Amino acid sequence: MKKIGFLSFGHWTPSPQSQTRSAADTLLQSIDLAVAAEELGADGAYFRVHHFARQLASPFPLLAAVGAKTRRIEIGTGVIDMRYENPLYMAESAAAADLIAGGRLQLGISRGSPEQVIDGWRHFGYQPVEGESDADMGRRHTQALLEVLKGEGFAQPSPRPMFPNPPGLLRLEPHSEGLRERIWWGAGSNATAVWAAKIGMNLQSSTLKDDETGEPFHIQQARQIRAYRAAWKEAGHLRTPRVSVSRSIFAIVNEQDRQFFGQSGRDGDQVGFIDENTRSIFGRSYAAEPDVLARQLAQDEAIAEADTLLLTVPNQLGVAYNTHVIEAILKHVAPALGWR
Repeated sequence: MKKIGFLSFGHWTPSPQSQTRSAADTLLQSIDLAVAAEELGADGAYFRVHHFARQLASPFPLLAAVGAKTRRIEIGTGVIDMRYENPLYMAESAAAADLIAGGRLQLGISRGSPEQVIDGWRHFGYQPVEGESDADMGRRHTQALLEVLKGEGFAQPSPRPMFPNPPGLLRLEPHSEGLRERIWWGAGSNATAVWAAKIGMNLQSSTLKDDETGEPFHIQQARQIRAYRAAWKEAGHLRTPRVSVSRSIFAIVNEQDRQFFGQSGRDGDQVGFIDENTRSIFGRSYAAEPDVLARQLAQDEAIAEADTLLLTVPNQLGVAYNTHVIEAILKHVAPALGWR
């Protein structure tokens, strides 16, 4: 294992039991947690994006703020739903955040997950063209984003510009060199992982995927990663791709940990339907003493296949406790996984 970071869904609720009772709480605490994780030596601070929900939704102001407050840690998303995105405006926002962070942005994108509202992307002004599904539309938006991130000119300049133009066709500004190679695709199936490899995106695979073989989750996920790498090699890309998996992992090192998570470790996966047609498998959670965790995680084939592990954190428990959660993993468990 080469890199370990955290992934926050950014939940907030006005409940008195929550440490994040407003959107402002979640945003400001997300910045503080990224700073704390960097001080601990973690490799990444990643944030989930959900619309129409009491969770993080508009990633680029947050990513820019985290980039300005930190110096080393990778900052990223896991994932942005491309059905909702204007690819050109997104390219400008992403480049600006990446430049503020000094080239540390790792942008996870995808078709998206089950939504809080029906066809929420329609409220954002997008709809599939004739004969296209919403998933097709998300992939179309993705390919448009990847194209403009190359930094090549494509727009005809005005003959009477307000300011002098460089010669030739104009590109979007600002442009951040290298960002195109730091785009990740969140794949829910083997086929979309292969698609991502063919067009040169890194791979994010979370704790949910299509149940394609009936095997345990970590075995199916490892097969997905191997299929992705084979497709990458076949496509002839010159660089080495990156692959991340996310897991809910809690090292029980004190009585508070035991109270919160002593009964939350699931011995097995769960299978269900995320919509009327898609049978999905959900990976297990891990919660145990560090030596037990190390043995359990060593048997997780997908963690072994990936180069990056993202730890999902219970952000509503506050910055101090989540800092402890990350520190416990880095100190007591990560070395057994080959971290550094």
